[in-house]
Amino acid sequence: MLTKQELEEFWAGAGKMYLNHISIDCVVFGFHEGQMKVLMLKSNNEEAWYLPGGFVQKQEPIENAADRILKERTGIDEIFLQQFHVFGDPDRSKVHNEMYKDMLPAEKNFFAQRFISIGYYALVDFFNVIPTPDDFSEVCTWRDLNDLPKFQLDHELIFKTALDTLRLQLNYQPIGYNLMPKEFTMPELQKLYETILDKKLDRRNFQRRMLGFGILNKLEATRKGGAHKAPYLYSFDLDNYQAALKEGLKSGW
Repeated sequence: MLTKQELEEFWAGAGKMYLNHISIDCVVFGFHEGQMKVLMLKSNNEEAWYLPGGFVQKQEPIENAADRILKERTGIDEIFLQQFHVFGDPDRSKVHNEMYKDMLPAEKNFFAQRFISIGYYALVDFFNVIPTPDDFSEVCTWRDLNDLPKFQLDHELIFKTALDTLRLQLNYQPIGYNLMPKEFTMPELQKLYETILDKKLDRRNFQRRMLGFGILNKLEATRKGGAHKAPYLYSFDLDNYQAALKEGLKSGW
């Protein structure tokens, strides 16, 4: 929650800089040690958590705004963001309206307006991201999907819609290039798919289908260590992977 002084300072430039009634919220997914994670912010002086979001500048393309907002709020830069939904419930900002209504008159309170939010999601390499909070946040960090805090506003709906979109994408496009390390085993890739889909997949069927897509290169090296036979390592065939993104896969899960 902003203080009255911070709110006044923000308002002084917000009306001139930002479009009224339009915001952007980003759902950033990562994968680490068999767990899907989502990047979240905890605002100063609040217990609730948010997805990284912000407002669109008046002379700024929407796609540029999404990149800028994510960089400013989390420190993350140069990642591919996919627009997936627009959220426009009339009461979606009610919490903020109530929170700030007594600090400034409605006509001088940028947060008292109704905002529709454009949702973007991204898949990123966990090890290439160093979450960095902005001045309005005390924490910017990864949270496990099975251990999520309470969301503020309608950010739980935005998160769930992004996850549903990601699950749907698995039915017609490959996933993994931006989430897996450069070299990985088939069980590690299967764990990623199972985590996203929230269900178990048959090991032999998964391997047969993944190899049938033609998007993997089987390497000569194996993963050393462990009591069982060392599994082979794989990497993505980037040309075939990019083609599958454009042309789609032939069957779902």
